[in-house]
Amino acid sequence: MTDLYERWKTVLDSLAEAVEKAGRKPEEVQLMAVSKTHAYEQILSLHSFGQSLFGENRIQEVQQKFPIQRPKDLNIHLIGHLQSNKVRKAVQLFDAIDSVDSLDLAVKLDKALDRTLPILLELKTAPEETKSGFAQQDDLFRALDQIADLSHLSVQGLMTIGPLEGTETETRTAFAHLREVAEEA
Repeated sequence: MTDLYERWKTVLDSLAEAVEKAGRKPEEVQLMAVSKTHAYEQILSLHSFGQSLFGENRIQEVQQKFPIQRPKDLNIHLIGHLQSNKVRKAVQLFDAIDSVDSLDLAVKLDKALDRTLPILLELKTAPEETKSGFAQQDDLFRALDQIADLSHLSVQGLMTIGPLEGTETETRTAFAHLREVAEEA
């Protein structure tokens, strides 16, 4: 457990340095521990140190791994692609969906909910076939206008997955584009 704590602390220290270097406020940035493939006991250990936000990308793994009663401040976000046929299960398991990639998916989520669910809208900023998300910013803006009328979704921001095999310049360009779109939105 000491090794886990030391690794977590190292990541937090690096994050704090990056936040300061970027001129951001510490409260504007939160660390998400991607816990996919890790045992619930490891997640609870990390949670005991103060980590409260976890990312998972497989519904079946979350169903098997997390008990129905978990610590109230242990938040699980879906960070992977959500297939529309798994919406009902997803809204039962996750505290937020960080990968809403279409208006159709947003509508299905809203219909399945009886509570407010935070979401992030995904913009496709890399041409790779394996990427999902709104292909054009105009599509995202039109969807955003319609999602605003849905009663159970709360758009918290935008997200993207940069190019997996791109250069540093291509990666920076993808995220700079996302920032520009977010500012315009």
